[in-house]
Order: sequence, then structure tokens, then C-alpha cells
Amino acid sequence: MVRQSIHRIHAVHGRRRQKPVVSEALTPPPPPPPSPSPATTTIKSEPPTPLPAALFTTQKKRGQRQPTHPLPSPSSAHESTTNPAIELKMASAVTISSVGAQAGLISKPRNHGFTSYSGLKAASSVSFESGSSFLGRNASLRASVAPRIVPKAKSGSQISPEASYKVAVLGAAGGIGQPLGLLIKMSPLVSELHLYDIANVKGVAADLSHCNTPSQVLDFTGPSELANCLKGVDVVVIPAGVPRKPGMTRDDLFNINASIVKSLVEAVADNCPEAFIHIISNPVNSTVPIAAEVLKQKGVYNPKKLFGVTTLDVVRANTFVAQKKNLKLIDVDVPVVGGHAGITILPLLSKTRPSVTFTDEETEQLTKRIQNAGTEVVEAKAGAGSATLSMAYAAARFVESSLRALAGDPDVYECTFVQSELTELPFFASRVKLGKNGVESIISADLEGVTEYEAKALEALKSELKASIEKGIEFVHKQQTAAASV
Repeated sequence: MVRQSIHRIHAVHGRRRQKPVVSEALTPPPPPPPSPSPATTTIKSEPPTPLPAALFTTQKKRGQRQPTHPLPSPSSAHESTTNPAIELKMASAVTISSVGAQAGLISKPRNHGFTSYSGLKAASSVSFESGSSFLGRNASLRASVAPRIVPKAKSGSQISPEASYKVAVLGAAGGIGQPLGLLIKMSPLVSELHLYDIANVKGVAADLSHCNTPSQVLDFTGPSELANCLKGVDVVVIPAGVPRKPGMTRDDLFNINASIVKSLVEAVADNCPEAFIHIISNPVNSTVPIAAEVLKQKGVYNPKKLFGVTTLDVVRANTFVAQKKNLKLIDVDVPVVGGHAGITILPLLSKTRPSVTFTDEETEQLTKRIQNAGTEVVEAKAGAGSATLSMAYAAARFVESSLRALAGDPDVYECTFVQSELTELPFFASRVKLGKNGVESIISADLEGVTEYEAKALEALKSELKASIEKGIEFVHKQQTAAASV
């Protein structure tokens, strides 16, 4: 007889209403009148141990209520936690959803093969819900974008990927790298998490390896171990470099971080040229062109797989707009285009979903706050660092979107800084559709019908963004010339 305990939890926006559920399979049948019934065993469930919130939610089955757990965020961090004494239900499917949408908890798997993690129980398959992503369950956004690109996927389309993706974080011992490593460790799609830094990475790896999620954590220290870190990796994330300090601009970071990014991307080109490359190191407006030039020199440049991670601008825009307009944060999506520094960051507030109106004063106030949000954090930390936690959160969202795309989810959209023909600039941040081979299409619709304020801001940012792009390209060419003359 198969022994099994089944549990259920239900939560709505952080408040969890819990109700034990008894499976019909565990209800003993009435004994037949003449003969004794077979012996039955009553299974007493044990209360689970509460764990930190993960990034995923249980797929809702027809006719059943399933658990949802908001990830701690500006709108949900204060809300109540689960009572560990309540029984929980094993899930049969998992929605790989937004870090910013819903979150579950993690538990040790019981099934063989690929197991996804949701609630406190393992699930045997993964379901990608076309209406859900890191953008939240934004049906209106999907309706406005998807038909212009490809026919919209049917809701609840099923895929069953394996947890076989390898992710490398270069700069894993830093302020962004450590929380980013934790968030990636929680993904059910990751089989190996490779952590690299020039020092202090062994302790980070040991710490993360104690988390009971499926991925194996491996540490690599120093340039001599970088090649081994990168071999066979599917996604490379580069947060390495120095952070901004008070009074420091992103351009001040250039000379240090440009060299770091150049050397790391050279190693990527030599060891995993087919990997998705996520550039976080600032100034992104220059470091992405640097990476592109290095890959071109190595003969392995694929513009569809090189991304500047500008997701933090979207995360901030969504948060600030939701607060300003008293909207439900999970439903808000603001496309952000341009670049990833100062006035090159252009939130298209007129394209906000759900549709809302802004006064001229609100538009200017929100735009400037989104553009200067990094400085807001630097000043608030008073020399103790920059935006590390929110950046790690945003980067984890982009990593998860990439993994979902690699796994075959047909409905993955993100804003990112990529090689683009949307404008006369060679690189430009905009919403793109991600697929197994990287960028499948660039969404031009967001730039159609913008307001006069946005059109002027778009023209104003181009000269600064162009200069930053050219600065990165020129840096690589100078390095190449210097090396050739030695």
C-alpha cells in the first residue's frame, strides 16, 4: 500500500488561510457486510519546517485552490508568514512565474528525475502559464504585445523541462553576487550553480550549498580556475566590478570595470561561447559594447545572446508607479527603453499596464525618480554600498526569464540592452521576446504613439548613449592596438 500524506495551503496576497484537506485515497471504504475489509493504515502528517520564500508558485488546477506566496517586496515584506503547524498539499504542477509576482517555499524532493519545488512539497512537472511571467499575470500586456509578434500561446501550455541548466555568476562574493547566488540557487531549473570570484568565494559557496534545493554549488577562485568555472555553462551572469560610491558617476567606474568585463568575456568566448551572457557591471551602456567587441575579435559574437541587464529600471518603474497610483503591484508593467544610466533611462509611462493617466508634473517627477533611483540608494547607504539587493532581485528575474526561454516557454518578454535596429544607435534597451536561441524579436510597438514628453526625452538621450557606446568600442580597440605593439 502506498503511503502518502496530502496537504494544502491557500494564501491571498500574503494572508494565508489554511485548511487541511483529506484525500479520497486515504478515506477507508465502508467494510463489506459479510467479510472483513483489508487492513488500512492511517498516516499522520507531520508539520513542515518553515523555510525562506522561493521564487515560484503552484500552478492552479481546475477546481482546486493552490498556494500562492508573495515574495518579500516593497508591497509585501510586512505581511504575515505561514503557520508551520498547518498541513500542506503536494502539488502536481508548478508555474515558473515572476520573482516579483508570487513565491512559494522549498522542500526536499521525493520524486525521481526532474522535480520542481513549490509549497513545501516536490512536484513532478513544470507548467508555464502563458499569462504569468516575471512581469506578473498581466493579461492586458500580453494581449497588446503577443499578437504583434506571434500567435499568443494557449493558456496553461505544458512543457516538462529537466533541471539541467548550468549558471555561472562571475563576481559571486560581492554585494550583488551573494544575494543573486541565493536567488538563483532557488530555481528548479538549475542543476549546477558555479560561483567565481578572485577571493572569498569558498565561504559563499559553502553557505549556499546548505540550501536544500536541487542545484549543486561549485566554487572557483582566481583566474586559474575561471576556465573550469565556465565550461558547459548555459547562462553567465557578470556582476563583477567595483560599486558606485557617493559622488561617483557611472563613468567614473569605467576604467576599472571595463578591464574586468573585457577579461571575463574573453574567458566566456573561449569556454562557453554559446551561453547567454548577462552583463550587470556598470556602466552597462559601455560594458555591453565592450563585450560585443571582444566576442567579435574571438569570432563567436552572437548578438541574440548578449544582454545588458536593465531589469532594475523596470522593477523600479513598476514599484514607483504602483505606489503613486495605488495600483496592485503585481499587475503593473512599465516598459523602460534607452540605456541604463541617468537620462538614457526612459520609462514609457504612457505605455503603463494597466492603463493609467499621469499629469505633466507626475510624469516628470516619476521619470526623474526612476532615472536617479540608483543615486537615491547610494546616498541612503552613505558610502556603505550601492543598489545591491534590488539589483540582485532584478538580475534573478532576468536569469529566470532566460531559463524559462531555454526550457521552451513561448511567452517570455523582458526589457534589456541589446544590439538593436529600433533607432540609429547600435545598442538600445527595449522590450524583447526571448526564446531558446536568445532574442527572437524586438518589440517596436512600445515606441509607437509615445507622448510629446517621451519623444523629446528619447531624442535627448541619444547623444549621451551614443557617446557611451563609442567609449566602450574604442576601449577595446585601444587595448587591441596596445597588445599588438608589444
